[in-house]
Amino acid sequence: MKIFLTGGAGFIGSHTAVVLLKAGYEVVIYDNFSNSQPSVIDQISKIAGKRPETIEGDIRDKEKLLQALANVDVVIHFAGLKAVAESVKEPLKYYENNVNGTLVLLRAMNEKKIKRIIFSSSSTVYGIPDKLPLTENSPTGGVSNPYGRTKLQIEEILKDICAADHLFSAVCLRYFNPIGAHESGLIGENPNGIPNNLLPYVAKVAHGILPYVRVFGSDYPTLDGTGVRDYIHVMDLAEGHALSIPYIVKNLGWKAINLGCGKGYSVLDIIHAFERASGKKIPYKFLPRRPGDIAANWCDPSLAHTLLHWVAKRDLNDMCRDSWNFELQYQKK
Repeated sequence: MKIFLTGGAGFIGSHTAVVLLKAGYEVVIYDNFSNSQPSVIDQISKIAGKRPETIEGDIRDKEKLLQALANVDVVIHFAGLKAVAESVKEPLKYYENNVNGTLVLLRAMNEKKIKRIIFSSSSTVYGIPDKLPLTENSPTGGVSNPYGRTKLQIEEILKDICAADHLFSAVCLRYFNPIGAHESGLIGENPNGIPNNLLPYVAKVAHGILPYVRVFGSDYPTLDGTGVRDYIHVMDLAEGHALSIPYIVKNLGWKAINLGCGKGYSVLDIIHAFERASGKKIPYKFLPRRPGDIAANWCDPSLAHTLLHWVAKRDLNDMCRDSWNFELQYQKK
């Protein structure tokens, strides 16, 4: 089968490409490299032992998509802007790229008669949780930032398409907080510029590249006052995508599935785990809460186990060890 990965050179996309190539799928990576590096393709090839077809392009470029989507069986849609704080400051940028970009992609898929899409959704669609853990039946909406609203709007668009076309299949994988890296250290989370996400920022501080970790909020109603999240190893997440392919081939309609470990860790838990992994003391400073952030969320991942036969195999120590290994490898280059 031919699998088309929008944003396939990014953090989650690159790890998924490795898993799919090793499983024998034909992989096409479609990426504009706005928040990733073309050199990632070489690293994917080294790990997987084969090279994915790679097309540089934007999801808002319909003509380019129509050419790139030739003979594709399943689309996995990763491409999108993903920084919560930036989305609060620049909402139009997020709606234009994430929502409009997805509409262009779906129109191109419609013209090519491709009817299977696995969407990179997010736990942010649940908004501020009434109770934890979150299940797929937990209410969505009340989302606290434009980034999360783009994910929820795309989910609703896909739901409407499935209702209108009974031969269309859409799986919305609601990620919790992906961290870690491939165990080889060849690929990991390496955004352009200063990282927005916690773990690559912590790694840069451990390495002495950044002075301290900025901890946004120390007065949340959590055990240590810092935000609590369900962190999941990126390789577990990548394996969840691979297991979604046989599911989407056999099942029509719309389905949302949580991918997380089912356990919450605080920001300070992450910092201390990374200190153990790196052997470095990691300085941090408390700053005011960021607009759009919530106190805590973690999931019940049992539906993924039931439908996809998937379970997270790696723990927080694995996540921090592999992130540090990637940081060491990357800084050698």
